[in-house]
Amino acid sequence: MSTSEARVVGQVVNTARYPLLEPTSVDWKYLVSRTQHELQNLGCSVLPSFIRSSLCDTLQLECATIAPLAYYDVETVNAYNIATDLSLPEDHPGRISMQRGNAFVAHDRIHEDSIIHQLYSSELFQSFIASCFELSRLYELADPLAGLCLNVLTTGMEHPWHFDTNEFTVSLLTQESQAGGVFEYCPNIRSAQAENFDNVRAVLVGRGGHLIRRLSLRPGDLQLFKGRYSMHRVSAVQGETARHSAIFAYSERPGVIGSVARTRQLFGRVLPQHLAAEGRAVRVDQLLD
Repeated sequence: MSTSEARVVGQVVNTARYPLLEPTSVDWKYLVSRTQHELQNLGCSVLPSFIRSSLCDTLQLECATIAPLAYYDVETVNAYNIATDLSLPEDHPGRISMQRGNAFVAHDRIHEDSIIHQLYSSELFQSFIASCFELSRLYELADPLAGLCLNVLTTGMEHPWHFDTNEFTVSLLTQESQAGGVFEYCPNIRSAQAENFDNVRAVLVGRGGHLIRRLSLRPGDLQLFKGRYSMHRVSAVQGETARHSAIFAYSERPGVIGSVARTRQLFGRVLPQHLAAEGRAVRVDQLLD
């Protein structure tokens, strides 16, 4: 462990509660085991007050300062983020369209000295996250825009029901909305072997309330989530205060870069790296995106 690594984690993380500086300790192993259990059984684990309380105001200010740099867009989508004009069966959940109005600040617009950037790049943090997801190691995305980003939801905006392309997601709430902006998800509503379209459709048409869990998140809370198999959404934000959430994107393999279409959809632009990587994506299953 380098001195700089220890300094970053020691300054940023609430190490009294989350002993990332002691990866061989009994407390570290218990924390990882507990998080693994929650991910296996609930598809999600929340680590409250992961960021030191003394830094939460700084965290909020840093992210609020760059929030105006977000690319905003409103589009018609479905839960699978596939084309909405596909010739699908009449009762297919992919035929149910929704309006998505959210925004992302791309990685290349987040300063390297910011709290979220330092945490994202920390090898100690990455090692901890990998252990929680029962992986030998993680890699930062090679994608120059999507590796680390800030999700911004302003009044009236929401992120409707969807599945993630990646198997797992790591996020950190940096600013709570005045009202609304609730994270809701359906634990393991599908698997790598089964789409379970009936249950997905039930949730989308309002008949699947028994399948939905809701989380109360506060600024500084870290969320680990298996979004590939658990459909999820953030409800519409209400009031004058926007909801900000940092998204830490990692992969089990090196060199991962997003598709041209998806990148343009999220960030409004693509870079030469995206064009060069197009057509070389590796899939972990045969599910709809």
